[in-house]
Formats: sequence, C-alpha cells, structure tokens
Amino acid sequence: MNSSECVSAEHLLRAVISTMTDGDYDYLIKLLALGDSGVGKTTFLYRYTDNKFNPKFITTVGIDFREKRVVYTTNSPNGTTGKTFKVHLQLWDTAGQERFRSLTTAFFRDAMGFLLMFDLTSQQSFLNVRNWMNEVDSDFDIDEGDEPDSDQEDDAPIPYFETSAATGAEVEKAVVTLLDLVMKRMEQCVDKPAADAHNTDGSSKLDAAAADEKKCAC
Repeated sequence: MNSSECVSAEHLLRAVISTMTDGDYDYLIKLLALGDSGVGKTTFLYRYTDNKFNPKFITTVGIDFREKRVVYTTNSPNGTTGKTFKVHLQLWDTAGQERFRSLTTAFFRDAMGFLLMFDLTSQQSFLNVRNWMNEVDSDFDIDEGDEPDSDQEDDAPIPYFETSAATGAEVEKAVVTLLDLVMKRMEQCVDKPAADAHNTDGSSKLDAAAADEKKCAC
C-alpha cells in the first residue's frame, strides 16, 4: 500500500461505524498488531484473514485493518461445551515508523487486545517490544474498579508464539489465544453486573450495575 492508497483515519472510523450496523454477529472485537516497521505485521494479518502469503507487501503508511468472522465457543467450568458466539474480528495493522506514532497510539484505547510482534532476525525489534508495551500501558488510566482481580492476574505471563506468515505456522493459534483471553474478560464484564443486579432485600441495583459495566475495560 503506497501513500496514494493510504486510507485516512476518518475513513477508517467510518468503516468501523458501517460494520457495526451489521447485526449478524454477537461481538465486535478489535485487535491491534504492534511492532517495529518491517517485522511482518501486514503479512501476518493477511495470512490469518485470507490464509495466503504475499511477500510483496510494502511498509504500511499510517494504519489499515482487515476483518474476519469467526465462531467462538466457550467452555463451561466442568469442561463441557458452553455458549457459541459469532464474532466479527477487526485486526488493525499499524505503522511501525516513529513519524506515525501519534496516529498509531490514537487507536490504542478502543482496542481489546494487542499482538506485539518482532522479527527473530532483528535483536533491536525484540528489544523495542518493551517500548511498545510501555506505550500501551501509558495510554490506559487504571481507575478504581478497573484493577486486576488479583496480583496473580497482573503478573500473568504473556503468551509467546514463533509464527511464520510464509507457512502459516502458529498464526491462527496466536490470534485465537488472544481472542480467548479477550472473550473470557468480556464474559467477566457481562456476568458481574448481572450477578450484582439486586440487593439482599431484593431491590434493584441497576444503576450501580450500569456504572460498573461502563468502567469494565476488555
């Protein structure tokens, strides 16, 4: 994609609004691919959405996104199959160059999950993963009530995959793992207001529940 083909942020936002009007899914999940320029974010996302490898992609200018519909099935605590949801995935491809950093970070807040990527042949791209993580952390203000449920959750290791857009190795597994984490968090956000909807005397706590739901970040 060259600069003449680059879609503006305004057009991207319009595209998001238009897809959200299509009611043929249960959840709209937005994931962001982050990493230095040239680490393979575009080819990774293209492999996942189209199951094809295109080595001729050039550096992303600004920001772009791809979409895919998937069926997600939850697991009950006893290990049996739970609910099934239709999920509309938006996978946002960000520019890694410093001059586009302000545009890239503007999309952080609406994201529900991040794919942090580096090139195994580039030590610097690996070292810069920490910088990308810091960018994400600094963009989110953790309010009271938004904190992790436990120290153990806060210190949970980040899943790691060595993927190949050329062969497709581990590409789908990486995205599905992130989607699973997001969906489990979504379930917690949805279930908590429902469980707390009434006081012990039977009176409604809908206002408090609604407030909790607004604060719940996935």
